[in-house]
Amino acid sequence: MIDISGGKRKAPPRAEKLVDHHLGVVKDAVTKYPGHPLILVGKSMGSRVSCMVAGAECINVSVVICLGYPLKGMNGAIRDETLLQLRTSTFFVQGSKDGLCPLDKLATTRKKMKCINELYVIDGGDHSFKIGKKYQESTGLGQEEAETRAVKAIAEFVTKCIQKGD
Repeated sequence: MIDISGGKRKAPPRAEKLVDHHLGVVKDAVTKYPGHPLILVGKSMGSRVSCMVAGAECINVSVVICLGYPLKGMNGAIRDETLLQLRTSTFFVQGSKDGLCPLDKLATTRKKMKCINELYVIDGGDHSFKIGKKYQESTGLGQEEAETRAVKAIAEFVTKCIQKGD
């Protein structure tokens, strides 16, 4: 990878290497705010890490929100192991044009998941949910409205899961 200055940039650490740090942060939050629902939210690799943390036996996660889950690895392999082990209610927000998460592959994975899971698709969105101008013009739906709808869907899912848990 190349950064803007033209120098080489190191690849980010593998998600598995980030779990221990994030698990520590989550444990601290649980200690500081006992009795509150624990909702983990991550974008891309952060959503993978959130799912890995949610799978830890030592904490009780109420909901995981995956924003742009990278189901497909750099080598093209489908990385569904973590999702298939999850027991925590999970909500996915994916762009319909996200090359790192083909919606058909996610649908297959979601059917095999053991936990409650739902999907919200941002039509025309890429991995970062960016919608091209031509698509926006053809549909009449702007970027801000598309993202607002996604946030509303997340809030509804979280509310439903938290109320069910009480």
